[in-house]
Amino acid sequence: MILLAAAIAAAQPTPPAQPRVQPLSEAAHAIEAGRLEQARIMIGNAVKAGEKGPAIDLLLADLAYAGGDYAKALPSYLNALVGNTGDGLLYERAGISALRLGQMSQAVPLLDRATSFSSATWRAWNARGAAADFRRDWAVADESYARAAAMAPQRAEVFNNAGWSLLVRGRWQEALGKLEQAASLDPRSTRIAQNLDLARAAVSEELPARRSNESETDWAARLNDAGVIAKVRGDNKKAIAAFAQAVEVRSQYYERAANNLAQVERAR
Repeated sequence: MILLAAAIAAAQPTPPAQPRVQPLSEAAHAIEAGRLEQARIMIGNAVKAGEKGPAIDLLLADLAYAGGDYAKALPSYLNALVGNTGDGLLYERAGISALRLGQMSQAVPLLDRATSFSSATWRAWNARGAAADFRRDWAVADESYARAAAMAPQRAEVFNNAGWSLLVRGRWQEALGKLEQAASLDPRSTRIAQNLDLARAAVSEELPARRSNESETDWAARLNDAGVIAKVRGDNKKAIAAFAQAVEVRSQYYERAANNLAQVERAR
C-alpha cells in the first residue's frame, strides 16, 4: 500500500509555477525608466495575483501615457482625480493627454490647475503654452514658455514651441532667435529644422535654396511655406515667386502651391 501511494503521488502533475509578483513600485519605476514591456508584464502578474483598485488603475494610466495612448490614459487620470485633487502630476498628465487628443475644452482647465502647484514641471508649463497658442492667448503663452525654459533650459522642444508661437504672430526676428536656440539643442530634429527654415525665409529676401540630396517634394513644400510667410507679411511679390517656384520644381502638379499662387494673384 505504501508503494502504491508513493507511485500515485509521483504520478500527480506538478502545479505550474506562479509568476513572481513584484511590488507595484517596481512597475512604476520601470515605466519611468521607459521599460514599458517589462512594466506591462509586471502589472499583468500583479492583476493575476489578485491586485486591483486605484493603484493598479493609476499604473495602467501611466503605462498608457508613457506609450502615447492618450485616449486610454485620459479617462483613467480623470477618474483618479475624483478622489485625489491635490496631486498636481495627475492634472499635468490629464491635461497633456487632452491636449494631445485636441480636446482643448478639457486641456486648458487641467493645465491651468496643474501649473497652480509649486511642483509643476516644465512639461506642464510647456503644454499650457501650446494650449494658449491654440486660443491665441499670447500673454499666457509667453508666460508659460518662459517658465518652462527657466526650468528646463536644455529642452529643445520648449524653444521650438516658443519660436513657433512667435512665428504665428508674425514676430519673425524673435522667432528666429528661439528656433536657432532650439536647433542648437537638437540639431537632428526635422520639425525644428523646418520651423527654422520658415523663420529664416520670413526675415530674408531670398527664397529657400535646394539642399543637397533634398527631394523635389520636400523643396517644394519649403518653398510653399516660405510663400505663406511672405503672404502674411504682405510681400506678395515674394509670395508669388515662392509659390510659382514650388509648382515648377515638382515633377507632378503641386496643388497646394498652385492654389496659394492663384489666391495671391487674385488679391493683387
